[in-house]
Amino acid sequence: MELMDVLEEALIQQENGKVIMPQRMHADFNGNMLLLMPCYSGDFFATKMVSVFPKNADKKLPVIYGSVVLNDGNTGKPLAMIEGSSLTAHRTGAIGGLGIRHTTPENISTVGLIGAGVQGYHQLVYACNSRQVKSVRIFDQQTVSSIKIITSLKSDFPDIDFSVAASAEELVKNSQLIITASTSEKPVLPDKPGLLVGKHFIAVGSYTPNMQELPAKLFCLTDQLIVDTEHATRESGDVINPVKANQLTKEQVIPISKLITEKVNLSASSTTIFKSVGMALFDLAAAKYFYNKALKNEAGTTVGFIA
Repeated sequence: MELMDVLEEALIQQENGKVIMPQRMHADFNGNMLLLMPCYSGDFFATKMVSVFPKNADKKLPVIYGSVVLNDGNTGKPLAMIEGSSLTAHRTGAIGGLGIRHTTPENISTVGLIGAGVQGYHQLVYACNSRQVKSVRIFDQQTVSSIKIITSLKSDFPDIDFSVAASAEELVKNSQLIITASTSEKPVLPDKPGLLVGKHFIAVGSYTPNMQELPAKLFCLTDQLIVDTEHATRESGDVINPVKANQLTKEQVIPISKLITEKVNLSASSTTIFKSVGMALFDLAAAKYFYNKALKNEAGTTVGFIA
């Protein structure tokens, strides 16, 4: 898919030193949080703004709101403001697809998804466009969520057999590729090496140190943990905890950009893990992509500026 190619090229530019990406800024106030994530590359720069208001759940409002502002990199002129949730869902789905492209065999045909939310849906869209998938199993604590995803995907992928898994263990047994898209603070997969060995894992859910989707013994089955950004070593429990427990060394945590540019080769291990936490570069690349697409299709609303 086009967006996967766009993000792959962005990672190449980063590996070649053509990206400026300061650490994200966060401000805490009254139990709420504001995050600002800027990034500059070439003729554009973008800033993603995210608000996290935990008590919104009591008001039946989204806990997280986000938007991305895209600017001309030569003049600073604002070019577009893009709704953040949809952009994030697509770019994270595309990054999961890149993980599949670069860390899994081409003949994978069975996929399992843990976590049937918005992100899980987009992960499956890009997974099914990355490999010749024949069957997909989905497991979520809320069975209705799994059914909803299946209903949405069947029309786009009529030749794929979609089903609801009775348990995470059943799902792993019957899947070559397992995708986790939850915000769980404890592993969502069985910690059984015999069940996990030889499988391929794409983990996109955990984004804080207290979250961990993948079981401890999984990390002992491979000698590489591929990540989308080096920030993962500070942000996700799925990277922090195995390093702290000496199940992996820091040197075994490899950015996917080094695989893409062939500075590092994928290990010959039969078990692979790709972990995504996201970064501002992906928001910039996706914003540029959707902005140019909107111009081509004459979509969106033009807003004037007072001189």
